[in-house]
Amino acid sequence: MQLFTPLYDAALRWAAHRHAERYLAGMSFAESVFFPVPPDVMLAPMCLAKTSQAWRFAILTTLASVIGGVLGYLLGFWLFEPLVEPFIHSMGWQDKFAQALAWFEHYGVWVVFIAGFSPIPYKVFTIGAGLLQMAFLPFLLASAVGRGARFFLVAALMKWGGARMEQKLRQYVEVLGWLVVSLAIGLYLVYR
Repeated sequence: MQLFTPLYDAALRWAAHRHAERYLAGMSFAESVFFPVPPDVMLAPMCLAKTSQAWRFAILTTLASVIGGVLGYLLGFWLFEPLVEPFIHSMGWQDKFAQALAWFEHYGVWVVFIAGFSPIPYKVFTIGAGLLQMAFLPFLLASAVGRGARFFLVAALMKWGGARMEQKLRQYVEVLGWLVVSLAIGLYLVYR
């Protein structure tokens, strides 16, 4: 059953849309605050479709993501109790959020960098940084470096790989897609 190939083809079509950059910026911003889908799913096909603009797309994604991270920080700083905390409780995420706060205590600003670069949900750490009133400038720098490193790596891989990368992705998109789904289910079961 092919599920991911049509989604991949749709992402390539969206990447060529005349408003693709706006969609990418909006997705990057929203993902840093609440949206569950990472902007990489749109950034990669856009870089493949227009390799000459890969760096521009990486800059746009980084800036929008960091601005979204600032909003997450402000939500944690000013609106945690009336807005964010009830949402965390309604979703049953108290333990996960407590774990993220414990990581802040242990790793400090490095946890923001790690969350910005890795697939760990960055939004949890933007809100946590605000709640713990982390110094804003180190938060901003760690966010910019972590997010920038991630998005420029994606852009570089797509630019470097070009048409060959697109062919390889198309060849293995089903395997990669089901692998990600399996990993997500496994992580959910472990951390549930």
